[in-house]
Amino acid sequence: MDAPLRPVRLAHVDDHEAMRRGLAAILDDHPDFRLVVSAATIEPVLEASAEIDLVVLDIRLADGSGITSNLNRLHAAGLPALCFTGAEDADGVRDAAAAGALGIVRKTDTSDVLLAALRAAASGDAVATIEWAAAIDADPRLSDARLSPKEREVLALYASGEKSVSVAYAAGLSEKTVAEYVRRIRMKYAAVGRPAASRVDLYKRAVEDGYVAGPGARRE
Repeated sequence: MDAPLRPVRLAHVDDHEAMRRGLAAILDDHPDFRLVVSAATIEPVLEASAEIDLVVLDIRLADGSGITSNLNRLHAAGLPALCFTGAEDADGVRDAAAAGALGIVRKTDTSDVLLAALRAAASGDAVATIEWAAAIDADPRLSDARLSPKEREVLALYASGEKSVSVAYAAGLSEKTVAEYVRRIRMKYAAVGRPAASRVDLYKRAVEDGYVAGPGARRE
């Protein structure tokens, strides 16, 4: 008999107690999640980092900490984060995307949307909401990585979740050549200050540069 899967261990950082209580109440009905830490700052999360799989992080906290700094500290501790926001804050969303958040969920979204986002983020997938895609698409700081047409084709396929063998077939390349293309694409993005070390990062870069349409986005 298969052993039961371990629940995803969550931390929730929000300076509003009502929001923390609300998320805790939602998770009580879902045994595939376990809320380990619920706090107003990231400090308790960092202290318990070994016991946490995913952080749900408010973009703006009352302690004055910035989203970029908070995400950098969480990532340094090996903790991925999904951002949770209730305000219209395009700058904050762009900063969160640039700093490596797995995605953005609004506090006004339904519990089903939130739970689906948590499950995707817990698997390491980007949570590409319309707001997240629109914010990074409008970011004036993005620098052109100058990808070749074939690199763009490979990126679009690979970032969309295709396996290397499928990318190779679709692009008319060998799997070894696809791996080399992906390596070069990552190097080009890193060279212009837009790291793309993971598949999630590559997806973000592809959305940012228009090679993959974000959710709900319409491109001519």
